[in-house]
Amino acid sequence: MNNDTTEQPTRLGYEIIRDHVLPTILGKHENEILYWAGKDIARKFPMFSTDELPAFFSEAGWGQLTFSSNKQPKDEAWLILQQPDLTVLEKRSYQLEAGFLAEQFQKLNGYLAECYAEKQVKKKQIHFIVKWDTKTTV
Repeated sequence: MNNDTTEQPTRLGYEIIRDHVLPTILGKHENEILYWAGKDIARKFPMFSTDELPAFFSEAGWGQLTFSSNKQPKDEAWLILQQPDLTVLEKRSYQLEAGFLAEQFQKLNGYLAECYAEKQVKKKQIHFIVKWDTKTTV
């Protein structure tokens, strides 16, 4: 047996915790708690630019994140998360990722920010809309 290798958690193990254990424990407060947990994760893993976000999502096992190519208002960012598994897409809360994005943009822009997740089932995507208030600095 080679002691130099480290075991990586399986995708199944991650999905069991994310899609079954957490919803059971958190119950009706799942979305709110996951959003604030995402903000806390962002504070512990700060990005130095928005360019780092796709790599972090990939490394965390959250999926492939891209910036929308559509023209966006100056106080918003639109991002797209690919989710090829429709079963996961329909059942999973994406508030953990939304909270993470809100906190990262808040830190990077210096303005109070919020993020909304919209499931696009037919496209197998989650659209994140990050909005910040240029009148409220943090």
